[in-house]
Amino acid sequence: MELEKLKKIICRELTNIKEEDITEDTRFVEDLNADSLDVVQIVMGIEDEFGIEIPEEASYQIKTVGEAHKAILKALGQ
Repeated sequence: MELEKLKKIICRELTNIKEEDITEDTRFVEDLNADSLDVVQIVMGIEDEFGIEIPEEASYQIKTVGEAHKAILKALGQ
């Protein structure tokens, strides 16, 4: 469920990306052509959607959709 929400957030921020093209191995910069501002917007969208806070230093380490998913689960205590 969290992964599906994450995909929707990514597609909302990166309008040229389709949900079916996103996997946990998808890299934000290399595969989705996201720049640093896009990644910040995605992290902010995650925080808003899930009512969580991802520490700034942790957000810098998120390179793939799977890593973002793990950060969400960790922040939710799962």
